[in-house]
Amino acid sequence: MVGAQTTEQGDCSKFKGNILIAAKRTLQWLTCSLESLYNQQFTNCCKGGVMASWGQDPAASISAFQVSVGLAGTSNKTVKLPKNFTLLGPGPGYTCGPAKIVPSTVFLTPDRRRKTQALMTWNVTCTYSQSDSKEAHRKGINTPKKDNSPLLQCTHHMCPIRVHWHVKLNYKDYWRVKIAITNFNYRMNYTQWTLVAQHPNLDKVTQVFSFDYKPLVPYESINDTGMFYGMKYYNDLLMEAGPEGNVQSEVLLQKNKETFSFKQGWAFPRKVYFNGDECLLPPPDTYPFLPNSASADPVAFFIVASSVFLGMLFLF
Repeated sequence: MVGAQTTEQGDCSKFKGNILIAAKRTLQWLTCSLESLYNQQFTNCCKGGVMASWGQDPAASISAFQVSVGLAGTSNKTVKLPKNFTLLGPGPGYTCGPAKIVPSTVFLTPDRRRKTQALMTWNVTCTYSQSDSKEAHRKGINTPKKDNSPLLQCTHHMCPIRVHWHVKLNYKDYWRVKIAITNFNYRMNYTQWTLVAQHPNLDKVTQVFSFDYKPLVPYESINDTGMFYGMKYYNDLLMEAGPEGNVQSEVLLQKNKETFSFKQGWAFPRKVYFNGDECLLPPPDTYPFLPNSASADPVAFFIVASSVFLGMLFLF
């Protein structure tokens, strides 16, 4: 096996010759770390359990390893498909279907002059369920550490993640939002985190200052959803609860004067997802409001704008 390792070896005493990696019918594989020896690596392996989303970095969204299976025969009639796949990362919430045979994968030789073909190829599709993930998180929140120290920082909402959407400035043709994400979990950081927001004015994003941003346009006629994520080596890691457990950025949006409004919570997102989990928004009648046009008195406007600061989104 290269590019991964099993958590248990099992009883290999009845097998002679080469020492086996494992001799169990049910196995759990872990991807190798980035520091693995070169002869233990494989193409697209050794991500250390961290994969980016396809939208962030397609090359980093693939993880692979190679395993050799004995006593499996030498033809596609003797090889049996594995069963009962379970994907354990990132955390509970994934449900995997059965393996399905698909056309054999084709490989290029190193000189790229010849194609070879796999004996057999199958695919397993795993889907993410928010309800399963939320239930697992609820159970985890109530489980203290062995030393009885808390898992979450004590807050009035007792949620692991909080997102602030701060309507900061209101110009004549633009308005400015500050987004801050705070981690209240003492035992977990979030590598290559993502924040997806839905708002009708995201079709006119002018500049995002400290996050990377990518519009998500599943329907070409609707451009109201976008994904924010950290800049590589700068703020793509959201640390555990504490002084470093937050990331923030500002977003400048051009106004659509036909629809722009600060009334009835229009300035706040319709939906927000952190790492695929939907955040809980406060009731609409709790949103503050502002005049739609910029104030002639910058001091007075600063006081009004500061009052809009609202901890509005709580995960789970």
